[in-house]
Amino acid sequence: MPRDRNPLVVGGVIGDVLDQFGASITLRVVYNNREVNNGGDFRPSYIVNQPRVDIGGDDFRTFYTLVMVDPDAPSPSDPNLREYLHWMVTDIPGSTGTNFGQEIVCYESPRPSMGIHRMIFILFRQLGRETVYAPEWRQNFNTRDFAETYNLGSPVAAVYFNCQRESGTGGRRPIQL
Repeated sequence: MPRDRNPLVVGGVIGDVLDQFGASITLRVVYNNREVNNGGDFRPSYIVNQPRVDIGGDDFRTFYTLVMVDPDAPSPSDPNLREYLHWMVTDIPGSTGTNFGQEIVCYESPRPSMGIHRMIFILFRQLGRETVYAPEWRQNFNTRDFAETYNLGSPVAAVYFNCQRESGTGGRRPIQL
């Protein structure tokens, strides 16, 4: 049986947070001129400010929702706050970016204190404009339940990076594709 080379599967994103899906839109996330690639490492000091996020598509009349979650909060060995919602932007027109959408949960910079955390950006296509609303709290957010509640279906794109405290050493092994 061949090993799955999908970095979202290898990194546990598929399984812990998402079900298997086929990406159909490009999603580009950039912190300080450095693009997020699946499994890459970023330190908290580098991700203090929200990233620039650009999405694909060719129709301004199609809208998207972006969520950023940490499934490893407060620690990977005891993720009892899984998933922690760091950011949510809705009503992003196709072929634009988050600066054209509605930020309904403001960006909260990740500051992991224990272990290596996966920070996951997930993009969903909305059924229409102003059809998605902010949750009541950030902790114990559930991406699958959220998508079901708002009839978002499967994600259209996702990307993640690893983050650990500033003085942390080691890390997850790089994904071999």
